[in-house]
Amino acid sequence: MKDVTTDPDEESTYECFACGAVTRATSPIECPECGADMRNREIPVE
Repeated sequence: MKDVTTDPDEESTYECFACGAVTRATSPIECPECGADMRNREIPVE
């Protein structure tokens, strides 16, 4: 598996665990659609 490096000042794509909404932000946020946790799509889920 390849290590992923991210720039904390760069926007990343986040996806909601609950409803699947996708948005761009510079830090982890709460889903604007349902309020659930979001994951950074650039970081692999094992």
